[in-house]
Amino acid sequence: MAFMGGPQNPETVMSTVVNIQTDTVVPDHIVWSLFNTLFFNTCCLGFVAFAYSVKSRDRKMVGDVIGAQRFASTAKCLNICALTFALLVLVSFLIHFIVVSTSNISRQY
Repeated sequence: MAFMGGPQNPETVMSTVVNIQTDTVVPDHIVWSLFNTLFFNTCCLGFVAFAYSVKSRDRKMVGDVIGAQRFASTAKCLNICALTFALLVLVSFLIHFIVVSTSNISRQY
Protein backbone atom coordinates (compact mmCIF):
# COMPACT_ATOMS: atom_id res chain seq x y z
CA MET A 1 0.00 0.00 0.00
CA ALA A 2 1.42 3.36 -1.03
CA PHE A 3 1.27 6.19 1.46
CA MET A 4 0.54 9.83 0.58
CA GLY A 5 3.50 11.92 -0.50
CA GLY A 6 5.76 8.99 -1.33
CA PRO A 7 7.04 8.06 -4.75
CA GLN A 8 4.46 6.22 -6.84
CA ASN A 9 7.13 4.48 -8.90
CA PRO A 10 10.09 2.76 -7.24
CA GLU A 11 12.37 3.69 -10.17
CA THR A 12 14.63 6.70 -9.74
CA VAL A 13 13.77 9.48 -12.16
CA MET A 14 16.68 11.63 -13.29
CA SER A 15 16.25 14.81 -15.25
CA THR A 16 18.61 17.29 -16.78
CA VAL A 17 17.78 20.95 -17.30
CA VAL A 18 19.64 22.85 -19.99
CA ASN A 19 19.25 26.62 -20.01
CA ILE A 20 19.81 28.10 -23.44
CA GLN A 21 20.13 31.84 -23.47
CA THR A 22 18.81 32.95 -26.84
CA ASP A 23 19.04 36.71 -26.32
CA THR A 24 22.28 38.17 -25.05
CA VAL A 25 21.64 41.44 -23.28
CA VAL A 26 23.77 44.26 -24.67
CA PRO A 27 22.93 47.70 -23.30
CA ASP A 28 22.92 50.19 -26.15
CA HIS A 29 22.68 53.35 -23.95
CA ILE A 30 20.26 54.97 -26.39
CA VAL A 31 18.23 56.80 -23.72
CA TRP A 32 21.36 58.24 -22.11
CA SER A 33 22.64 59.26 -25.56
CA LEU A 34 19.34 60.92 -26.42
CA PHE A 35 19.41 62.80 -23.10
CA ASN A 36 22.97 63.98 -23.77
CA THR A 37 22.03 64.96 -27.33
CA LEU A 38 19.13 67.10 -26.15
CA PHE A 39 20.62 68.64 -23.00
CA PHE A 40 24.42 68.16 -22.83
CA ASN A 41 25.57 68.23 -26.45
CA THR A 42 29.06 69.54 -25.71
CA CYS A 43 31.17 69.50 -28.89
CA CYS A 44 28.48 67.30 -30.49
CA LEU A 45 29.59 64.37 -28.33
CA GLY A 46 25.98 63.61 -27.39
CA PHE A 47 24.98 63.36 -31.04
CA VAL A 48 27.93 61.11 -31.88
CA ALA A 49 27.10 58.92 -28.88
CA PHE A 50 23.51 58.71 -30.12
CA ALA A 51 24.75 57.59 -33.55
CA TYR A 52 26.88 54.86 -31.95
CA SER A 53 23.92 53.77 -29.82
CA VAL A 54 21.78 53.37 -32.92
CA LYS A 55 24.58 51.39 -34.58
CA SER A 56 24.77 49.19 -31.49
CA ARG A 57 21.03 48.55 -31.62
CA ASP A 58 21.26 47.71 -35.32
CA ARG A 59 24.10 45.25 -34.72
CA LYS A 60 22.10 43.64 -31.91
CA MET A 61 19.07 43.20 -34.18
CA VAL A 62 21.22 41.56 -36.84
CA GLY A 63 22.70 39.18 -34.27
CA ASP A 64 26.24 40.53 -34.18
CA VAL A 65 26.75 40.59 -30.41
CA ILE A 66 30.45 41.48 -30.53
CA GLY A 67 29.84 44.42 -32.87
CA ALA A 68 26.94 45.58 -30.69
CA GLN A 69 29.14 45.45 -27.59
CA ARG A 70 31.87 47.42 -29.36
CA PHE A 71 29.51 50.19 -30.50
CA ALA A 72 27.81 50.25 -27.07
CA SER A 73 31.17 50.63 -25.34
CA THR A 74 32.07 53.55 -27.60
CA ALA A 75 28.67 55.15 -26.98
CA LYS A 76 29.14 54.76 -23.23
CA CYS A 77 32.58 56.43 -23.33
CA LEU A 78 31.24 59.29 -25.44
CA ASN A 79 28.29 59.73 -23.08
CA ILE A 80 30.62 59.91 -20.09
CA CYS A 81 32.80 62.49 -21.87
CA ALA A 82 29.79 64.59 -22.94
CA LEU A 83 28.32 64.55 -19.45
CA THR A 84 31.66 65.36 -17.81
CA PHE A 85 32.42 68.27 -20.15
CA ALA A 86 28.90 69.67 -19.82
CA LEU A 87 29.01 69.49 -16.02
CA LEU A 88 32.44 71.15 -15.96
CA VAL A 89 31.14 73.98 -18.14
CA LEU A 90 28.03 74.33 -15.99
CA VAL A 91 30.00 74.42 -12.74
CA SER A 92 32.52 76.91 -14.13
CA PHE A 93 29.70 79.22 -15.29
CA LEU A 94 28.07 78.98 -11.86
CA ILE A 95 31.34 79.78 -10.10
CA HIS A 96 31.98 82.68 -12.47
CA PHE A 97 28.44 84.01 -11.93
CA ILE A 98 28.76 83.77 -8.14
CA VAL A 99 32.17 85.48 -8.13
CA VAL A 100 30.99 88.29 -10.42
CA SER A 101 27.77 88.77 -8.43
CA THR A 102 29.56 88.95 -5.09
CA SER A 103 32.19 91.33 -6.45
CA ASN A 104 29.49 93.65 -7.83
CA ILE A 105 27.64 93.61 -4.51
CA SER A 106 30.82 94.44 -2.60
CA ARG A 107 31.59 97.36 -4.98
CA GLN A 108 28.20 98.93 -4.33
CA TYR A 109 28.98 99.44 -0.65
